[in-house]
Formats: sequence, C-alpha cells, structure tokens
Amino acid sequence: MQDVEIYSSPLCGFCHAAKRLLQQKGAEFSEVDVLKEPGRKSEMMDRAGGRHTVPQIFIGGTHVGGCDELYALERAGKLDAMLAG
Repeated sequence: MQDVEIYSSPLCGFCHAAKRLLQQKGAEFSEVDVLKEPGRKSEMMDRAGGRHTVPQIFIGGTHVGGCDELYALERAGKLDAMLAG
C-alpha cells in the first residue's frame, strides 16, 4: 500500500469526507492539521502547486488534489490501483 498524506483541518467537511473514503478503502494515512501547525500550510501550498484549500491529498508522493478529485478517482475505478501502487 502506498504512503498517503493528507493536509487537513478539523473544521473542514471535505477533509472528513476524504478521510472517511480512505478509511473505507483500508488506507492508512498521515495527517497534517494546518490549524495546529500553521507553518506547514506553506509546505502544503508548495507541494500542491499553490493550492491553499484543504484537504490536499498525496498518494505515493503524487499530488491527487482535494476531496473532489479523490472521489473522482474512486468513481473512475482508479483509486484502488493508486493506493496499491
């Protein structure tokens, strides 16, 4: 299983939805709470090509995007393969 990283905020419904899908897939992930660690938001923006909203999701070091993009991968049948590596 690929390493999964998610930059999130506890106040973000899209973050909760993205994490819920990853959990349903059995994917373990590391999470960076940009409210608790505000200095990491610039790191997220650098890695995500300037995107400043959460969540920002990385699978195996590849930037997937946010919640909408994660669910689009699932609908297209591509998420399982990405998670498996």
